[in-house]
Amino acid sequence: MHPNALLEMSSELLRAVLQLDTPADSVVSAFFRKHKALGQRERHALAETAYTVLRQRPLLQHLAQSGSGPIERRLAILGWQGNEAFLRGALNTQEQQWLEQVRQIDKTQLAPRLRHNLPEWLAQPLMARLGEEQFWSLAASMNEQAPLDLRVNTLKGKREEAQATLAAAGIAAELTPFSPVGLRIHGKPALNKLELFTGGGVEVQDEGSQLLALMLDAKRSEMVVDFCAGAGGKTLALGASMRNTGRLYAFDTSGHRLASLKPRLARSGLSNIYPTQIAHERDERIKRLSGKIDRVLVDAPCSGLGTLRRNPDLKWRQSLHAIQELQAKQTAILASAARLLKSGGRLVYATCSLLDAENEAIAEAFSAAHPQFKKLDAAEVLSRAHVEQADRLVENGYLRLWPHQHQTDGFFAAVWEKQPS
Repeated sequence: MHPNALLEMSSELLRAVLQLDTPADSVVSAFFRKHKALGQRERHALAETAYTVLRQRPLLQHLAQSGSGPIERRLAILGWQGNEAFLRGALNTQEQQWLEQVRQIDKTQLAPRLRHNLPEWLAQPLMARLGEEQFWSLAASMNEQAPLDLRVNTLKGKREEAQATLAAAGIAAELTPFSPVGLRIHGKPALNKLELFTGGGVEVQDEGSQLLALMLDAKRSEMVVDFCAGAGGKTLALGASMRNTGRLYAFDTSGHRLASLKPRLARSGLSNIYPTQIAHERDERIKRLSGKIDRVLVDAPCSGLGTLRRNPDLKWRQSLHAIQELQAKQTAILASAARLLKSGGRLVYATCSLLDAENEAIAEAFSAAHPQFKKLDAAEVLSRAHVEQADRLVENGYLRLWPHQHQTDGFFAAVWEKQPS
């Protein structure tokens, strides 16, 4: 494809993505379905350019003001993630001169909002929580691409075997530092053609998400509920932890999300999982299981702000008002899920949010309202689940993962045990 044609296509994709009315990954997928002739390298350049512009939108919009021509084209030039020589071939003389001038600007001297690239409603509580130095480390990490983490399906093989299989296919994978069942790949190889993947030997799952399943520590022959299962990444991890025995209910209000679990379930070799669509957290099917369940994981609906490396559009699509609405939902879901547990049962509440409002605030309010639930120390729970360096992952007894400190998505988890009444 001619360089200018690809740059114009990048501008077209940005125009759609920057409307911010639909998740960016859905917009990108739809765009590629419409342009089936694009090759792998072209798709990579277009997608990563779009995500770079979303990550650094305030900075790039500020820098783009000095140029001329359509704003989306200027943003595509500034955020370009393809071949540099290819980009040069698409630019006229005036654009080349402008790009050189922009690249000479000392970005460290710009206003804070143009350096952290976060909305103020998010930057302020994070600065207050972390302090100046840690905040800027976090902001820098959010502008980077996340690595690709895999969870090894221990029903089908050992971690070192999967690592060797990947190496034989020319894919370098390192052991994740905390999860005993994780591998980390840098770059984006085409895994979906490998037998290791198609045969269910590995699943794509962030290391932080793997740790949530390990915290629940689901055992053989137990009754377990994944209360907000979504597409089922943690459900599959729990099923493997149970060695394909017992009963594992995967509840979700979205039939569409549960449908995307089915092909993954087929690959996994698991037969102990029961995907179940529910109307809401007080559904009759939940009431019938009240007091009968050994372990419940509540990976609650949340802002998703811990995943900004993967989903940078979220910071522009979320708001303080939306967070307040989510808090009410999180409180109700956690209270409802707790009713399922039998005496001695374990409850884990988790989010992929960075904000105390969705994390500690919800957990502490639950503890105060439910004295029969004893908070367990997350470091001890993780150590018993063979998680390395568990103390590094915990603040005030809660799991607290930060992208800049742990190279995972941002995660929070609290764990309780139901005491005999």
